[in-house]
This record gives sequence, C-alpha cells and structure tokens, in this order.
Amino acid sequence: MTNSEEITCFTFRHVPGKTFSFTEQKDNCDFLMKWGMKDTLKIQLFSFDQAFQSYQYKTLINSFFNNPTIISNLEICSANGWSRLGQKASKVDIEIVPCSLLSMEFFDRLKENGVIYESGRLYKCFDEYYENFVISDELRKMLLLEESDNYNLYSPSEKEQFLFCLLKHLCLGGKVCQFEDDFGPYEDMVKKLYKELVCAQKLPDSQQPRIVSSVYKVTAYVSYF
Repeated sequence: MTNSEEITCFTFRHVPGKTFSFTEQKDNCDFLMKWGMKDTLKIQLFSFDQAFQSYQYKTLINSFFNNPTIISNLEICSANGWSRLGQKASKVDIEIVPCSLLSMEFFDRLKENGVIYESGRLYKCFDEYYENFVISDELRKMLLLEESDNYNLYSPSEKEQFLFCLLKHLCLGGKVCQFEDDFGPYEDMVKKLYKELVCAQKLPDSQQPRIVSSVYKVTAYVSYF
C-alpha cells in the first residue's frame, strides 16, 4: 500500500445535528464562562464506517486531516475566533493519551495530602506567579510548580491520564479566569465532561467495565505559503 492510499483509506461524515449535554446545560455554561473557556471550547462529531484497529491510529488521524469533509467542517479556534480548517494539514503530530480510569476516587488523595479540606474547600497559599497564572491555592500549586510539596502526589504516568488532563485544563481555565474556592465545581464538571467524551462497557471476558474509547492529543499544522 502506498502512502497516498494509506492516508485515504478512511472516509468521514459530519454529524452537525448532534447535541452534547455538557455544552447545553446552563450551569455548565455559566462555569465555563466564569473560567474563561466558554468561547474557546467546542465539541464536534464526525463518524466513519470502516473497521478500525487501535494500531491504525496514525492512518486514521492523518486521513482525518486530509479528508474534504473535515477540511470543510472542522472548526478551529484562533485569536480571531472560530473558523473552518479550510485546507489539508501539512503535518500532524499525534500523542496517545492514556484513558483507563473509571472512578473519581482518583482524586481522593487531594483530601489526604493537604490540597483540599474534607469539606471540599481548597487550601490557600501565599500568592505565587507562574507564567500568566496567579497561584493562590495548593491545587494550582500542585498542578504548576515543581517545588510544590504535592507536585509528585501523582506520578508522571498518572498525570498523562485523560481524567487528570481534564482536571488541569478546567482548573487553569482560559485567559480571564475566576478561580473557585471549592473543589466541588471542578470535580463535577470533570465528571460530566469525562462521561460525555468517554465510553465504558462490560466486555464478554470480564465482569468489570472498562474504557473502550481511544483518546489522542493532536497538533495539526497548515501551510499558508
């Protein structure tokens, strides 16, 4: 099979009528607005009919960014707002994002190690500055500063988990972010978004459910010259 054939072996269909409860519910939208993320977070759905094996992920994703339907319908966010992709990607970087966690108990150690109180309130700290962030609590300190006593509370492999990535993304927020004093809103929003994006099933060979979704971090480059 040639490279050209490999890239075009998957075809895609845009599903514009699909609604996502996470972005439709008013409470969720209010928090996203408060955290400076409402105008920069969007979920779109595209489908494909061909059989897919996990080892084919590079072929699938390269095919995705070179497909006419995607080029015409995929929306991207820039400093000027949202616009269509409009052209094929000249280069695509792909990272597998581990996604195997099934319980929010993953975050229990935050209460056990002085990051949040039993009540859910965040432990406060003296203000520190990191890049464009003002750090005023132990949660953001753990997420951003290597010198934090809790920086290694989660191992490097645990920090790669999709669930942890969602927490970090929502906690740090957008450019204009009003931080929470309580962990509850972050935990609730992470749980809702995770359930919206990830599928768990009980498989025939096991009585325990497991994640059947695949998650990738993709950076696509386009050439304007």
